[in-house]
Amino acid sequence: MTVPRLPNTSSSEDVAAALAEAGCAVVERVLPDDLRARVLAELEPWMRATPVGPDDFAGRRTRRTGGLVARSPSSREVVMHPLVLDVARRVLSNASGFHLHLTQMIAIGPGEPAQPIHRDQWAFDFFPFPQGHEVQCNTIWAMGDFTEENGATRLVPGSHRREDGLPFEAADTVPATMPAGSLLLYTGSLYHGAGANRSDATRCGLNLTYAASWLRQEENQYLSVPADVARSLPEDLLRLLGYARGAYALGYVDDMRDPLDALLGRGGPDAAVGLGDLASVVGRGTSRDPGAGSN
Repeated sequence: MTVPRLPNTSSSEDVAAALAEAGCAVVERVLPDDLRARVLAELEPWMRATPVGPDDFAGRRTRRTGGLVARSPSSREVVMHPLVLDVARRVLSNASGFHLHLTQMIAIGPGEPAQPIHRDQWAFDFFPFPQGHEVQCNTIWAMGDFTEENGATRLVPGSHRREDGLPFEAADTVPATMPAGSLLLYTGSLYHGAGANRSDATRCGLNLTYAASWLRQEENQYLSVPADVARSLPEDLLRLLGYARGAYALGYVDDMRDPLDALLGRGGPDAAVGLGDLASVVGRGTSRDPGAGSN
């Protein structure tokens, strides 16, 4: 099976259908050049200061710069891209909502060998999720051309339907080559890994991942985004960061306050949502707002 490739005029329904079939898809030339340049410029000093990885999995010639919502205002536009949010809503429809799982600029340096093939959902303590129950919708935005030579992400299309713990090798994969500004989407159950960078240039990809809101986030957004920065952000982005209930009775603050009210210092005792009012909470939790749980 090959990686489905779609034009940037594709609907979220078409992209989600490709993910259901292959577990992955490339949508070409989605990110405007000016936005891509702004993100790179804002993150360049942070990337220079980021140490290389401590082991072969993270990459000893790879820098993984996180905290992007706080460090790069322009990256917030990419995090909130409407096509991605609507695809994530479809892929993660088993959950009552989803949130931002991690933000990383992955810079793979020359000479980096291929990453071991893995599933991203193994981050959840290797829990064996039922086959077909997706808990992550992942994206990698090409900040430059992705080629087989410079380490384009390697995928095993269709492997989201395979059993857990399989020992795939690089020879079992195909590269997600794509021009700058393109978007790779794949599920948390898809076997994949970064390719070997045999070029003389660094390959940069913007990795933004969304997960079911009842699961712990890989990147701690509440500390990655300082509270004073968070209070300046729009409420739909704050909900995506996790300032929302993750599901019925998950994530409220002290006396059952909405976490967004607690962050913004608004409301009092009357701002509490009664946990006994199940019908109201579930109704709000299935509204499928970006990142929404029961707010």
